[in-house]
Amino acid sequence: MSAAAPIRLYYWPTPNGWKITIMLEELGAPYEVIPVDIRKGDQFDPAFLAISPNNKMPAIVDPDGPGGAPISVFESGAILMYLGRKFGKYYPSEERARVEVEQWLMWQMGGFGPMLGQNHHFALYAPEKIPYAIDRYRNETHRLYGVLDKRLMDRDFIAGDFSIADIASIGWATGWEKQGIDRAEFPHFGAWFDRMLARPAVARGLKISAELRSDISKDDDAKKVLFGQRAR
Repeated sequence: MSAAAPIRLYYWPTPNGWKITIMLEELGAPYEVIPVDIRKGDQFDPAFLAISPNNKMPAIVDPDGPGGAPISVFESGAILMYLGRKFGKYYPSEERARVEVEQWLMWQMGGFGPMLGQNHHFALYAPEKIPYAIDRYRNETHRLYGVLDKRLMDRDFIAGDFSIADIASIGWATGWEKQGIDRAEFPHFGAWFDRMLARPAVARGLKISAELRSDISKDDDAKKVLFGQRAR
């Protein structure tokens, strides 16, 4: 039997991109990284838009999709669910367990991601420091870490067993210090964070293409692309 064709991962090393490298590393699935340099506007390339019409990475193309035909998937949460179903790992099939994972995955997708991203934007990248906006998103970030800390009070992982809910959240959590979070205030989060980083596949996933990361706070051209939502 021939080896499975690698999944093509359209990627840049960001918290959303890390979700998929971590998942693929945990699965041990073959994959090929195709860089999408979001600083230069690669996300607006027509070929990429055919895969990810929302001009956001990550996206994947699985040559061995349902029925043996290729399939493309965009949106990090949808990719995690697809890979979980395909490989039968980290996304349970039993309905109650699946709902538990899904509600925390949606919590990350709708809150512990977008709100932390707005925190980063107004505190670190915005050309004008707007105290109201900074306080608004710092306070919401603090609230979300409180929700996560309480959830982890009596369990090792967010949905009980290790799952795509943990995979979705860890990349964003790596920015806790820049987000104005005091880890000592959230000890259950801190224990989970250390537990996650101790997983070899998580550590590997976070390092994929790490050399491509840069501090965009000092790159005005990149900020025009990223925050103006237009190509250079």
